[in-house]
Amino acid sequence: MPDRPSQPMMPSVILETERLRLRAFVDSDIDDVYLIQADPDSQRWVPLPWPGAPYTRADAERWCRENGPALRTSGGGQHWAATERDTGRLVGAFGLLRTDWQAMATELGYTLAPWARGLGYATEAAVAVSLWAIDQGFQRVELKAATANTASRRVAERSGFTFEGIERSAIPLHSGRADLACYSLIPADLER
Repeated sequence: MPDRPSQPMMPSVILETERLRLRAFVDSDIDDVYLIQADPDSQRWVPLPWPGAPYTRADAERWCRENGPALRTSGGGQHWAATERDTGRLVGAFGLLRTDWQAMATELGYTLAPWARGLGYATEAAVAVSLWAIDQGFQRVELKAATANTASRRVAERSGFTFEGIERSAIPLHSGRADLACYSLIPADLER
């Protein structure tokens, strides 16, 4: 019987933009990861560690030390800690997840720090990560946001993603289920 091919893995890279450096998570990020993910506005849209459970510092430790790196090594995607280039302060977490290597499709996900909202960082990092994915040969990058999450929907639009429709009752949140607005970016979009 032929051997099954091993799961591809994204390369470990640092991405840089005008104001941001996106790199792997390290232990010194744990406290800020905890503050970002435990923030009520973050929890409203990204119910980590799962719906109904509060986010703890232990969850942040697991994320930085195990879960974040494991996504890349398992072939499931890639996560970056987004930091300000000038100060080194963590401003968010950005990643590619739910990667389908046969279809060459992946999904962009992120959470932004309360202290970094409204500064354009989410769009700047979303563009960098999406362009990097397409440069790696991905034919589709998806971005999904709860329909009521207008800030994330604006990020998708400002980043050049095309709205495709609504997935009904597609995500469990702490407050119940929500519909998802679905967006995509494909290589042909970059030619426009």
